[in-house]
Amino acid sequence: MASTLKLLSVGFTGSRQGLTIRQFQSLRLMLLALREAGSVEFHHGDCLGADQKAHYLAKTLGFRVVLHPPSNPRARAWCVADEFRDPLPYLDRNQAIVDECRVLVAAPRQKKETLRSGTWSTVRRARSAGIPVWFVWPDGTTKKETR
Repeated sequence: MASTLKLLSVGFTGSRQGLTIRQFQSLRLMLLALREAGSVEFHHGDCLGADQKAHYLAKTLGFRVVLHPPSNPRARAWCVADEFRDPLPYLDRNQAIVDECRVLVAAPRQKKETLRSGTWSTVRRARSAGIPVWFVWPDGTTKKETR
């Protein structure tokens, strides 16, 4: 994974239900590998749950964090970051994350793709843009999507 990546921005999407312990541990290892590969910037949507946990990991590991907050603040985490983008409606915000990343890390709550999920919407947008997607599944396993 790490050997082919150059300086790149990492996008993140995950469930508002948060991360399982195994997801958290695997995400930490994945971010370490991405940092070693030259990743310096971490983009996320500033929502409660997985975004909050990923934010903590990214900051702890020395990433420069860029927030893409939602315009509706009801589920916003209000993380403190290095840079902020203008608030946007959820789906537009998801697209903005994809537009600024070279790889997307997704931590969905389940392996089954669902239509009414912001996490899966972001994954679909990354796929359409040809952005590589790395999954961190609830059981801690990881998988790079090959398409």
